[in-house]
Order: sequence, then structure tokens, then C-alpha cells
Amino acid sequence: MYRNLSGATALALIFLCSGAQAQVTPEEVWESWQAFSTGAGQELTVTSATRNGDTLEVKGVAVTFKDDLGGSFAANIDTLDFTDRGDGTVEVTMAESYPMTLTFPEGEGPEKLTLTVSQPGISIIAGGSATETSYDFNAPTVSVKIDEMVIDPPAPQDLIAEMVMTGSTAKYLVKRDGEATLLDSSFAVESVAMNLSGVDETGTAVKATASLADLSGASKGNFLGAEIMANMAAALNAGFTTDASFTFGAMALDVDVTESSGPTKVTGTATGGGLVLAVDKTQVNYGSSMTGAKFTVSGPEIPFPEVVINFAESAFNVLMPVSKSDVPQDFAFLTKIVDFTVSDEVWGMVDPGGTLSREPATVILDTKGTGFWKQDIMDPDAQMDGVEPPGELTSLDLTQLLVKAAGAEVSALGALTFDNTDLVTFQGIPAPTGTINVTIKGANTLIDNLIAMGLLPEDQAMGARMMLGMFARPGAGPDELTSTLEFKDKGFFANGQQLQ
Repeated sequence: MYRNLSGATALALIFLCSGAQAQVTPEEVWESWQAFSTGAGQELTVTSATRNGDTLEVKGVAVTFKDDLGGSFAANIDTLDFTDRGDGTVEVTMAESYPMTLTFPEGEGPEKLTLTVSQPGISIIAGGSATETSYDFNAPTVSVKIDEMVIDPPAPQDLIAEMVMTGSTAKYLVKRDGEATLLDSSFAVESVAMNLSGVDETGTAVKATASLADLSGASKGNFLGAEIMANMAAALNAGFTTDASFTFGAMALDVDVTESSGPTKVTGTATGGGLVLAVDKTQVNYGSSMTGAKFTVSGPEIPFPEVVINFAESAFNVLMPVSKSDVPQDFAFLTKIVDFTVSDEVWGMVDPGGTLSREPATVILDTKGTGFWKQDIMDPDAQMDGVEPPGELTSLDLTQLLVKAAGAEVSALGALTFDNTDLVTFQGIPAPTGTINVTIKGANTLIDNLIAMGLLPEDQAMGARMMLGMFARPGAGPDELTSTLEFKDKGFFANGQQLQ
């Protein structure tokens, strides 16, 4: 429910700030806004809507949304004016600030949030035609401030929580096609600053700040009415799509927590990052990334002054089919962290003599393949925990596997196909066919070092060496092993020797 309400809130903010779906005349602007709002499941009421010269003046606007799980959203705007500029465009002006209230079911977050949204100097110009409308949005500053938080345990005393966006610009292109609304948008924000402080009932004081620079993003989507959107599987089959991307530049984080045991401090920086989200009836694609990150933590529970963590790059991405099919569809999965380091104090706890290599560590897993679902996994009635598998895996390509740490390195690549009619040979796993090539560097040196440190007993080390000897053979370089793992003829082979 929290995700649904958050999504509704985000849409409401966009359209509250953009005048939503303006058409040719002020009346058409207002009518289309009402149509979009009610189509999204919101309830909209006004005190009055009267024409005054070239301006349609709407007063006492109240927008509410209620989730079927008990959550709600409400915003109240004193004035909303639509002015005919005489050149085929409409200027939308509104109160410089308005209140907003969010409530959540028990266990879904705070019980209630009361916010104030401020946007002094906002400029919204809408143009185009009755069926295809463009918007130019410019706001010197937009701020969202928490006025009240009802939560158990109680919210911190003297709570200050505010987000301020500076230099915001956006463009929207809205097309109406029956019950569907096609939205194509882009935005840029020079900077975002967030501030939080307060003291809770135990006397613990919290102060936190965060900032982002050079935000930008773009999205395209085909949005349907609220009734059909209640069932995502039905909405996808009816044509719902969204494709959005978001990037940011320099990031900074600073958190101070003061309690009876002492102060705790967390700081962080990054050079940039981003998010992607795309959904249609064939697939969902979600990903996130960050570059140039450094985080520092200090506090009374840490046995040395501070812990410092760095990494050059991190990324996560998943692409997967979402609809029922009997034809294999593409999927992909990526997770990686590159050049990860931790401060020497942490190394000193496990390796005080400096026996192990402390070069930056890297972990990369990059795969792709094909498969299909036997049911629509977005359908709320879908049963994913039955006896029968909900889908079939037909192929898997290991594009890259790299694990590098403590002086050792493992890399692999290969490709497999799967026979889903044979779930017996490999005990419930569809019988694979294909080859995976593996290279291992520095394994014996790492084993020797672990023995010298007393972390690996001799008998376990011998077992590890025997396992390596069974699956691998000497490679081209010193302390290098290679292995060719083959699945063929319903058997498993390592370097030509059948092991199953």
C-alpha cells in the first residue's frame, strides 16, 4: 500500500505543479485537469470556478485519494487561475504554498504526515492543441516541509524536516487518447538539499543533512484509468507502459546522532549515480548505480576512531518478463561493486600482520538468458508458491563473473541451455547443456596465507587443495588454475573427466 500511495502522491505533485493537461482555453484546461484527477481515482471538489475577464478563477480546490487498504492523501489549494494569454497558450498560476496530508495503515510507516509545499515564483505555460498539450515549468525554489509527524514511538521533539529544490525546470507533452493519457516529460534541478533534526523521548538528538546536484531525468508513459490500474496485469495487457530514467551529480550526506553512550557520526559523498525503471506488458527493467563513493562512520560502538569505506562504482540491474507466455523471453541480471576498500583499522582486526593483500576488491556478476512465466506475476491472484514451478528457464549466459579480493581472483564465462522436460537427472533442476570456463589466480597463495594466520586448519586446507585439483588444472601463469566445466549427455564433466 505504501508504494501505491507514494505513487499517487508523486503523480498528484506533478500535476498540481504543472496545471495538468492544459488545453486551448482556460475552461478546457480546468476540465481536463478534473478528468485526469478523477480518472486516477482521486476525488476533486472546489468552492467556486468563475470566469473573470481572460482568467478562469478556481477557488478552494481539494484533492483527496483513498487507498483500499486504509491510507489516504489530501491536498488543499486556495487559488488556481487559468489565464488566456491571447497567443494560443494558457498561463497557470496558483497559491505559492498549500498543505498536504498523508495517512498510512498500521505498520506501513508513520500514522500521519502533515506537509507544506511552497513554490514561490512558479511559472507554468501550457500550449498546443486540445488533444496534444505541451507545458513549460519553471520554479526558482520548491520546498516540502514536514509540519507534523504522528508516529509510535512519538516523533522527535522540535522536529525540523525539509527538502528544498533549487532551479527546477521541466517540460511535459500530454496526449489524450480515449481513456489513456500519454505523457512525455523531462526535468532538471540544479540542486536538492534535505535537512532533518530533532530530539526523541529518550533524549537522543539527531541532525542530518543531505544534498544532490545536477539532477535530470526523462520519462515516457501511457497511463490508464484508476479502475484498470488496480490490477497491474490487466493494465499491462491494456497498454499501460512507463519508461523513466534519472541521474544525479555530486552527493553529500552528514548525520550526527548524540545519545547517552556518546556521539555517532556518518558522512558520505559520491560523484554521481542514477536510476532506471521501464515497465510494459513484456518486461520490467529496474536498475541503480553510484560512482566515486566514500562513507565514514564513527561512534562509541566502534573499537577505533572511524571506519572508512570507498568504492569506484556500484550497480544493480534486473530485466525480466512479467506476463504469461509459452515463448521464451529475454532476462538479465547485473550486480557489481568495483574497487571496494575498507580502512586499515578493520583489516587490522583480522590481519594485524598485513599478510593478506589489501588491494581494492571487486565483485561482478553479469548474466542474461531466456525463460518465460506460466502465469501473469503482476496479477494479485497469481500463486507463486505452488508445487509446480511458476515458470521455465530455457537458457543462461554467464557474460562475466569476477571475484577479486585478498590477493586471489576468480573469473568465469559460459553459456547453458536447459531441458525442462528432465527434472530428474540434476534433482529438480532442468537438465543443462553447455560449457563454463573458469580461471583462478592466487588461490594457493591465499590458502598459504590463511594457514599462516591461523584462520584455516591444515586438514581443511588439504581438502580445499584436493577439490581444486579435482576441478582445475595448471594455467599459463604462476599460481593460476583453469577449468572447463561441461554439461553434456546428461552428465557433468570437469576438464574432460566425468564427475556425474
